[in-house]
Amino acid sequence: MTALDARPRTGTTLRFPEAFRWGTATAAYQIEGAAGEDGRTPSIWDTFSRTPGKVRNGDTGDTAADHYHRVDEDVALMRSLGVTDYRFSLAWPRVQPFGRGPAARKGLDFYRRLTDRLREAGIRPVATLYHWDLPQELEDAGGWPERETAYRFADYAALAAEALGDRVATWTTLNEPWCSAFLGYGSGVHAPGRTGDAGSLRAAHHLNLAHGLGVQALRAVLPAGAEVSLTLNLHAVRPRTDTPQDRDAVRRIDAVGNRIFLDPVFRGSLPEDLVRDTADVTDWSFVKDGDCAAAAEPIDSLGINYYSPAAVAARTPGGADAAGPSPWAGAERHVRFVPVTGPRTAMDWPVDAGGLYELLLRLRDELPHVPLLITENGAAYEDYADPSGEVKDPERVAYLHAHLEAVHRAIGAGADVRGYFLWSLLDNFEWAYGYSKRFGIVHVDFPTQRRTPKSSARWYADVIARGGLTT
Repeated sequence: MTALDARPRTGTTLRFPEAFRWGTATAAYQIEGAAGEDGRTPSIWDTFSRTPGKVRNGDTGDTAADHYHRVDEDVALMRSLGVTDYRFSLAWPRVQPFGRGPAARKGLDFYRRLTDRLREAGIRPVATLYHWDLPQELEDAGGWPERETAYRFADYAALAAEALGDRVATWTTLNEPWCSAFLGYGSGVHAPGRTGDAGSLRAAHHLNLAHGLGVQALRAVLPAGAEVSLTLNLHAVRPRTDTPQDRDAVRRIDAVGNRIFLDPVFRGSLPEDLVRDTADVTDWSFVKDGDCAAAAEPIDSLGINYYSPAAVAARTPGGADAAGPSPWAGAERHVRFVPVTGPRTAMDWPVDAGGLYELLLRLRDELPHVPLLITENGAAYEDYADPSGEVKDPERVAYLHAHLEAVHRAIGAGADVRGYFLWSLLDNFEWAYGYSKRFGIVHVDFPTQRRTPKSSARWYADVIARGGLTT
């Protein structure tokens, strides 16, 4: 019996809109494997995962969930769930091995095979161009802090669209550019593992530019009616108290966590307070005339990735400095994060669906004409197969149920949410955590690659079949 089975049932079904998109999501480096096959060259995550001490247990994505060789099996799993959409990413070094030059035929053939299988199964392919696997050769040339990388991304976007534009109806330029910039070049806990406030701010700007140039490249190639999007991991941040100091702490985090992307993409400008906050870090001279206008190319939808909220307070003058390199450029000396109470996942992230509801209402008010997609939402728990071979994950079911309730409530309050993509279809390589954390609704026994749908998979299939939640 799951936690939800134990709750009193009212017999009421919370119906979602008829055309609501029910999906799952994955990322190339986390599931594909075949890291050295068919012309694929190393990405920054191949290099980072081989650097001692960077990834738990020294794990790499060399094999991952072996999706590259198990496409038919994995699409059959999705079909059995009844999902309408599948969000996956293209591996840049598989499509364009050195980050420049012609596309690799065998790499494109893999994505042609994947998208063909999806379409045959009645599942809509949703392709993300960049989910953190920058070709290592481009990192060696300077990576995202260098302006040239944005132009290389636009060329790659055009190659992918030319090859797959007849198969993929929805294209996302970037996944979570905040993580790429501030975890990769600020705190260094993600690939490529570089640190520093100035470099991370340069990377963030060039990711915004890459998005805009990528949108232009896609529009020039794709057929009319193709959907172009961007996915952000917006931060739901609350003040510890209602004092002006704690509210200002929220403002600072909002500037470098959210508005550094929202303002250029939707307003064509940088947040003025962010520029002031970071004046002792950079003069922003790397921002050229027309950059923010380019970033503001119109898009058809905005993807939101949400897992948990955060709470902050003003750092006491003379208090302890933040430990180690920070991803919060310009804010780390003024802000400290404080605990959020309540249950936690295996990632030690607080479980609070209210943060998702708050974000959706904020976007309803600030971007009323932009359709929204929940492109990632899920949780890691300590999953295991019991003696009968079943994998029961009632905590994940409860987490997903609460967050879908929050989405339903936000739709009722006027938020234009068009779909929900559960993270993740499969247990996978969880970045710096290696294979120690499991987000999938399908359990993967990595030594054998055996797939076992968890109880959450059966629950999600029932939600999709009903078109809503039973409460």
